[in-house]
Amino acid sequence: MEMQPLKSAEGGETEEKKKANVSKKEKSVLQGKLTKLAVQIGKAGLVMSAITVIILVLYFAVDNFVLQKRPWLTECTPIYVQYFVKFFIIGVTVLVVAVPEGLPLAVTISLAYSVKKMMKDNNLVRHLDACETMGNATTICSDKTGTLTTNRMTAVACYVGDVHYKEIPDPGLLSVKSLDILVNAISLNSAYTTKILPATKEGGLPIQVGNKTECGLLGLVLDLKRDYQPVRNQIPEEKLYKVYTFNSVRKSMSTVIKLPDGSFRMYSKGASEIVLKKCTKILNQEGEPRVFRPRDKDEMVKKVIEPMACDGLRTICVAFRDFPGDPEPLWDNENDILNELTAVCVVGIEDPVRPEVPSAIVRCQRAGITVRMVTGDNINTARAIAIKCGIIHPGEDFLCIDGKEFNRRIRNEKGEVEQERMDKVWPKLRVLARSSPTDKHTLVKGIIDSCLTDQRQVVAVTGDGTNDGPALKKADVGFAMGIAGTDVAKEASDIILTDDNFSSIVKAVMWGRNVYDSISKFLQFQLTVNVVAVIVAFTGACITQDSPLKAVQMLWVNLIMDTFASLALATEPPTEALLMRKPYGRNKPLISSTMTKNILGHGIYQLVIIFSLLFVGEQIFDIDSGRHAPLHSPPSEHYTIIFNTFVLMQLFNEINARKIHGERNVFDGIFRNPIFCSIVFGTFAIQIVIVQFGGKPFSCTPLDLEKWGWCTFLGLGELVWGQVIATIPNSKLRFLRGAGQLTKKNEMPGDEDMNEDNEEIDHAERELRRGQVLWFRGLNRIQTQIRVVNAFRSSLYEGLEKPDSRPSIHNFMTHPEFRIEDTTPHIPLIDDTDLEEDPALRMIPQSQTGSQPQSPNKNNNAVDSGINLTIDTTSKSAASSSPASPLHSLETSL
Repeated sequence: MEMQPLKSAEGGETEEKKKANVSKKEKSVLQGKLTKLAVQIGKAGLVMSAITVIILVLYFAVDNFVLQKRPWLTECTPIYVQYFVKFFIIGVTVLVVAVPEGLPLAVTISLAYSVKKMMKDNNLVRHLDACETMGNATTICSDKTGTLTTNRMTAVACYVGDVHYKEIPDPGLLSVKSLDILVNAISLNSAYTTKILPATKEGGLPIQVGNKTECGLLGLVLDLKRDYQPVRNQIPEEKLYKVYTFNSVRKSMSTVIKLPDGSFRMYSKGASEIVLKKCTKILNQEGEPRVFRPRDKDEMVKKVIEPMACDGLRTICVAFRDFPGDPEPLWDNENDILNELTAVCVVGIEDPVRPEVPSAIVRCQRAGITVRMVTGDNINTARAIAIKCGIIHPGEDFLCIDGKEFNRRIRNEKGEVEQERMDKVWPKLRVLARSSPTDKHTLVKGIIDSCLTDQRQVVAVTGDGTNDGPALKKADVGFAMGIAGTDVAKEASDIILTDDNFSSIVKAVMWGRNVYDSISKFLQFQLTVNVVAVIVAFTGACITQDSPLKAVQMLWVNLIMDTFASLALATEPPTEALLMRKPYGRNKPLISSTMTKNILGHGIYQLVIIFSLLFVGEQIFDIDSGRHAPLHSPPSEHYTIIFNTFVLMQLFNEINARKIHGERNVFDGIFRNPIFCSIVFGTFAIQIVIVQFGGKPFSCTPLDLEKWGWCTFLGLGELVWGQVIATIPNSKLRFLRGAGQLTKKNEMPGDEDMNEDNEEIDHAERELRRGQVLWFRGLNRIQTQIRVVNAFRSSLYEGLEKPDSRPSIHNFMTHPEFRIEDTTPHIPLIDDTDLEEDPALRMIPQSQTGSQPQSPNKNNNAVDSGINLTIDTTSKSAASSSPASPLHSLETSL
């Protein structure tokens, strides 16, 4: 049956809104910064090209028609037009070189290249921008089972018949009755799709199929020299009478079977501390049930469960209960059914930490990323695994709490999450145990919404279940498990881990940071070319009425710096050095002070060389000058040297651009990138062909070997000059800090959150919520004003009316969904913000807030006129009963 969307205000425009929001979200932080930068450079280039054309036209007109006083001859008009067309072409050339159309290409190439390579690192990227966002990640909230651990459960300890076995016991040590119940309970009360198959290789481990925890329990049955399959064959799945499936709330699974005598038996298994609470009996050494008192439960928790958990074992309790056949129990009444159980045993299941995880977590911590474990396991088990992984270290100041304590700390008396409370918890939180999917979503949202740090926290989350969907969606980057993950989790995620391994997340961080660095490298190279080419074209045109770099030459330079450079610099492979620094901030300027220093430094070198060749080059090389050449003159050797030197300087500066953090060895790892090497050598080869054989189309004339040597020498000077620039400390160039702010993204606080909320809440629901907020604000203000009146009354008529008995408008409000029962609610009558906003609230006697009372008569003149109506309407009964009362006179004066 298909559900049609409502054509009302609630669902009318939802589809369009969602589409709009999707398109908004697709634009990543880096793309936003680059778009802003490209627009700024484009505007500057447009202004420069316009000024160039205007200056050329005015210079030509003034020189010819004013200074030389030449008349406008009709027959010379075509020549004048050719000059104007030439000026226009020069202007367009300046514009083409100035506009960085290669930026989007560089981003696309870098992301596409990274995504392809990440596939080999077991990261299947579903959204391109997630790759880039991962480079800024500051927090990773990771699952335990399967991500930090191998997800190969093995039973290694158990407590059966009042004996705690540190290893799996010999079946002869257990009573036959206990053993039979245990084997039946495990075999029947687990998914029939869960199996243990023999190893494919000789000497290999058996293959676990299905739920890994159940595989561990089935392994226990096999270790006890019994087989689960005959039990299942005797009672096939379709003969199971009732099944209570596992969920995150009940933390247990139960199966009811009908016995031959007509009675029923229910087998249960689940989290040990939860199932044991529901047990009233336990099997003794002979396999007979005995009373299981609360004192015995506490002792069992201390002596059995906690030691197992502290060894990093997951503890599972197996229990059963018999029901009479007549009358048949009410199976839907879960609370009564899942109670009064008889405990059979407690099993300790080990899930070993993946061998590569501790080193991966150390790399994350070194890179400034905090790893937090969010798991449904026992807190002692979680803490033990966290220590083995290196998430927490003994002696550190950290929090390791369970879901109940987490909610108690972050929620107020009404059960609402408060950001202030959350900010006190999350910075130190490292392990959240016994957590529900809601807790995971709350934690992720709380970290993202926090304003404790200068930069907003960027959160990555791993999840595998359907219930993890909201947390994966809310996170900046959601990782779904490719093996254990459900389709819902994969659909909500940005990246799928095809091997369910935490170390793959670290590789995603490396690739994300590499994308950012690749774009920065390309940007550094392109802006250097931009600045130099525009200044050379503009200055040369203004002084010599002709650009030293011709239109076709400029287009070749543009091709080098846009297409080829983006291919070369955007395909650099990541290195371990990327994890040796802190994450970039989301609103950190795209152009750092080091990059600005390199751009200006190399720009100065290139401008000095180009202008030296332009104005004194003919004397240095003893050749004819190319300046002030007639309109259709052949290409000059002078301008060919300038063009050749300019291109070779860009080629060697491309090698400099490989490093953007002030590193000296610019050749480090250059041969690991064959694309870069082939582009540099290929460009050099094409440049030789253009100069030697380009002729008039490229405005080039062939150069001899000596001149080629000088051009190459001046190009190589870029590498030497790069070392000089690297020597200059950034602290000496304080003025560059402002230049680095060019692309700073002015983000409105909370603006991003509003966009995210828009995706989760449709338009009609937002309007409804806004109305509710206004309604409750109004109610709150009225209630506060009533309190003011009651404050007067209580101070004037002591004992006339008890403050506790006064009615509250909040009684009509809906009850909050979550309440903390174990805390004493203390709701202050007024808060500080209301005191500041409304002077009338200062009238409240301090007796209402637990302080000494004070007379209201001192502050009569401070009462705000905004509460007159309330006092009039609320005080009528009191006034009518005693017209001569002091309250009546107070009301009249008010």
